[in-house]
Amino acid sequence: MSSDISQAEADVLMGMNKIRQDDENHRYPDPGESLRIPLLSENGREEFMLDIARGKIALTKGTFQNRARQVIVLVRLDLGGSPHRNPDDGEIPCPHLHIFMAGYADKWAYPLPENDFTNPLDQEKTLDDFMRYCNITNPPFINRRLFND
Repeated sequence: MSSDISQAEADVLMGMNKIRQDDENHRYPDPGESLRIPLLSENGREEFMLDIARGKIALTKGTFQNRARQVIVLVRLDLGGSPHRNPDDGEIPCPHLHIFMAGYADKWAYPLPENDFTNPLDQEKTLDDFMRYCNITNPPFINRRLFND
């Protein structure tokens, strides 16, 4: 499946309300693990994925990602990692947000919008903020007892 879509199409996908596909209770990943949770558009015509990955050694390191059509990264949030170098050679410190840009896919990073992400050191709150940012209006059930591990 190709990730070559127009910016207008990506904007529509990003703006769609997304809902959980089922009522399964997912376990938040242990350090070094990842979790993929299927989502749907409200009308059921588009499939999305919420990816959650945790660092193996640095517990503050992690990634939250929203994909469409299996391979198109619409939005990715990197926590606790290295700065990102954009195609224009600008450097963006971590945490940062990658947002799809036609012709570049997820190669551009942006500073975290403070109005949308109020406490990036709190992964549980940040996951909620990320789902809200991605328009996941009926979020999946995630057992979060491991956030403090």
